[in-house]
Amino acid sequence: MTREPILSNSPVPEEDDPSLRPSRMADMVGQRDVIARLQIAIQAARQRSDVLGHVLFDGPPGLGKTTFAHCIPMEMEVPVDFLSGPSLKAPKDLVPSLTNLQAKQVLFIDEIHRIPKSVEEYLYTAMEDFRIDLILGEGINARTHNMKLQPFTLIGATTRAGMLTGPLRDRFQIREHLEFYNDEDLTEIVRRNASKLNVVISDDAASEVALRSRSTPRVANNRLRWVRDFAQSRAAGEITVEVARAALQMAEIDTLGLDRQDRRYLDTLIRVCMGGPTGIGTIAATMNTVSDTLADEVEPFLLRSELILRTPRGRVATAKAFAHMKHEIPPENGFFS
Repeated sequence: MTREPILSNSPVPEEDDPSLRPSRMADMVGQRDVIARLQIAIQAARQRSDVLGHVLFDGPPGLGKTTFAHCIPMEMEVPVDFLSGPSLKAPKDLVPSLTNLQAKQVLFIDEIHRIPKSVEEYLYTAMEDFRIDLILGEGINARTHNMKLQPFTLIGATTRAGMLTGPLRDRFQIREHLEFYNDEDLTEIVRRNASKLNVVISDDAASEVALRSRSTPRVANNRLRWVRDFAQSRAAGEITVEVARAALQMAEIDTLGLDRQDRRYLDTLIRVCMGGPTGIGTIAATMNTVSDTLADEVEPFLLRSELILRTPRGRVATAKAFAHMKHEIPPENGFFS
């Protein structure tokens, strides 16, 4: 009988896991092409009794990069250690994790694009040759000690693959880009997670939550929890489509998944700026917020939803945005003329 590996930072059993995270790739919904390729690589590595090649996941937040980092060690039956890129200020912060690695162990670095250049260069020999150079002593008495590491798998996750340098990116044998989820897969995720939360939900209600979740499982899980709380407080715990709509309406989530901040942005661009083109600084000042917040949190979904455009002259609201916000395109708007 095969023993399950003991994972550092191991999640609690699935039925009690507040993150609703699957523990096996077979339990994951969506990302089918990525899962199929990873399963082949894992199966081949296990048949050879070899270490799995280094893996890099990139894509927007909430699509499953960390979930894959939990599932891969379970499939390989090896331990895993978790690190965060911003916490690695210098090579000495990485040395304890590298020197304590077991054979074939997984080391996961989240937001790997945020590690400093000195730490990145320290990873090169660790990833390629499974060794690191330790400097012992100081000054003229300093000497370099070459230390062998156990063969290991580095899994990197990044939301900004373009910020990775070429030398680091090329050292990952497996590179996978995670795509947004379609409505059917997201509906299935809502159904499964409602079952884990011991909540009764209708198929129509699950679809309603999924349609308003920005094609992102993390958003779907957060909105499912809110709908569950609303149902327990106002509807005896059962989530019907009417209950789901009422809950999401109270949370100010509309049919496209836009929240209050998104609609304030569109209202400012359409009503105040006549649809643009307008600079983001002008929009931010009018909304009494900072432009970084709008660029990082609001605009990505509006761009993906084809509600705004980024042009050399500034932001422009599309005809779809005018229709969604129930505004007519003003005749003074020269962009559509």
